[in-house]
Parts: sequence; C-alpha cells; structure tokens
Amino acid sequence: MVAKIVDLRSDTVTKPTEAMRGAMAIAEVDDDILGRDPSCVRLETEMAKLLGKEAAVFVPSGTMANLISVLVHCDIRGSEVILGHDSHIHIYENGGIATLGGVHPRTVKNNEDGTMDIALIEAAIRDPKGELVYPTTRLICLENTHGNCGGRCLSVEYTDRVGEVAKKHGLKLHIDGARIFNASVALGVPVDRLVQAADSVSVCLSKGLGAPVGSVIVGSNSFISKARRLRKTLGGGMRQVGILCAAALVALQENVEKLESDHKKAKLLADGLNEIKGLRVNTSAVETNMIYVEIEEGSGITASKLCKDLEDYGILLMTLGSSRLRIVFHHQISGSDVEYTLWCFQEAVNGVRNENGK
Repeated sequence: MVAKIVDLRSDTVTKPTEAMRGAMAIAEVDDDILGRDPSCVRLETEMAKLLGKEAAVFVPSGTMANLISVLVHCDIRGSEVILGHDSHIHIYENGGIATLGGVHPRTVKNNEDGTMDIALIEAAIRDPKGELVYPTTRLICLENTHGNCGGRCLSVEYTDRVGEVAKKHGLKLHIDGARIFNASVALGVPVDRLVQAADSVSVCLSKGLGAPVGSVIVGSNSFISKARRLRKTLGGGMRQVGILCAAALVALQENVEKLESDHKKAKLLADGLNEIKGLRVNTSAVETNMIYVEIEEGSGITASKLCKDLEDYGILLMTLGSSRLRIVFHHQISGSDVEYTLWCFQEAVNGVRNENGK
C-alpha cells in the first residue's frame, strides 16, 4: 500500500466535495420525464445563460451530448459532418453518429493546435450539384479545448471564422465544449463570447468542473426541444435527476475559478518534467490542464514500464502507445502533489536508467 495517491489519469476522476454531497442530500427534485425537476431546471437555465443560448438540456454523458447534437442537426440519414481527424467525436465515441444516425463523418486534418485549416474545411463541403452520388454536408464540428492535441484552445477569432464559413454554405456549427470553461479561463474570453458563433455546444460537468455526472447541451429553443425528444429515444431521460444537477450547480459556483490554478500547476509540472533526461515536453503547448510527455528514443524507457513504476509511488497516469504519457490536472491536485509527482518521476526515470545500465 502506498501512503499517497495522486490521480492524474483524467479530470474525470474527481470525488464529489462535501458541498456537493450536501447539496445532493437536500436537492429539490421531481420526475423530470413527467414534468420538470426544479433543480434540473435551475441548472439548465443557468447553463443557457452562461453560454448565451436560449435553452439547455441535461444529459447523462458527453458522448450522448455530442450524439444528440449531431443527430438533431443531421436529421436526414446520409447527411455528412465535417470534423477533425483527431477529434473526440470521431475517435472515442463508438462511431455513434454513423451507427445510430446514419451520419457520415468527413475528416479534416487537425493541426497541432487543434484547429483545422479554414480552406480545408471549405474544400470538404460537398457541392450540392453532386447530391446524386455524395452525402449532403450539414454540419461542422469543432472541439475546444482539443484533448488529443494536448488541451489546446481554439481562439474566438478562429471559431468566428469557422462560423462564417458555416453560414456562407447554409451549415450548422457544433462545438464539443467538454472543457470549454478551461478554454475560456486560459484565453481570458467570456465563455458566451467564445461560443457565440455556434448553433449548439456540449459542455461536460464531470471533467474540469468536477461534478460527479453529466453534460449539458445548449442551443436555440427549437434545437433543445428536438434534443430533449432524442434524449428520451436514446434512453437518457431520467427521473429525480435534480440530485445530480444539485452537485453540478455547486461545481459551477465553486470550481470554475479553480481552473486557472489547475493550468498553472500543469505548467509547473511540465517545466519540471522537461528537465528530466529522457523525457520531453512541449511546454509551449501546455495551455490548460493537460500535459503530454514524450519518452525520447534511445532512453531505454517505455511508457508502460514508467507508468507501472510511478504507480508503485501512488502516481496514476495514462499511457498512449509505447513512448507517450498523458497527465491531466483537476481541482483536487494540490501544489504539494505537483512537487511529489515531479520527485517520483525523477526517481522512477533514474531507476529505469540504472536497471538498463545507463
């Protein structure tokens, strides 16, 4: 047994705070399918207001939030969505948009900063004259922050430009904003301004915000009305859901302001890790709460071995292939946890190198 656990696998691993548990215990609830659960209504109203949209709907997960959003926009089978080749929707959501919605993904290469070239997006839009043989483009999806690109932020200027392209061609724009509040804090741009160009946004409550369960979709009244019906179709309708929404309301009140601290701690650890021989971190790419650690070729270290050795110290990480590690910060990681993690990395790397005679 290790004396200390520092869980850096994801920002989804947080435990409900005492304030969340207290709010859940006394939450005002009702059957949200038969009527409207009052705690859920408060959360949905607050989220719509924060993101500058007309309405919102609470759903069990981020995957469902994105699936519903794509399927509402692409309500005719054979529709096509343009999205990044390294996006969460395309890679990590079971191909649900195709499996359940008959929506065809048309990928555009993600740059290192999470963007897609505007010209490539526009070039990927199908010519309506080819509708006899091509799918019909109806939607563009962005991801902000972009997870597989290291938590990079899409600027408001870039998002606005993509929105202009969408409008020019009569398309809709959806933002997978699982960590949109991280982007807002890092960029210093109000979250409603950051998503102003979007027709819909999904926001995860259980990542950086630290709630135990759920996501929210925001959009127009008509869009959310359709989304609410589709949520029921997919089995996402819940009864006394206010118990979960009460915790999310606490997260909004208490944890948004903690995101800046998460980002600073991530930067501090990234700088330290980059000084360890055999490891490499692109510190300029650490914009929010994610760090990607590259293991240098010829170091004699593998990601799986290093991860296992760190686990013996109580440090929990994710491996990405044989030479890459992912670290994600959240509000339950302290400054002393950062110091301890850096020390453990130094010990573990030196231990592996000594085993290899280097």
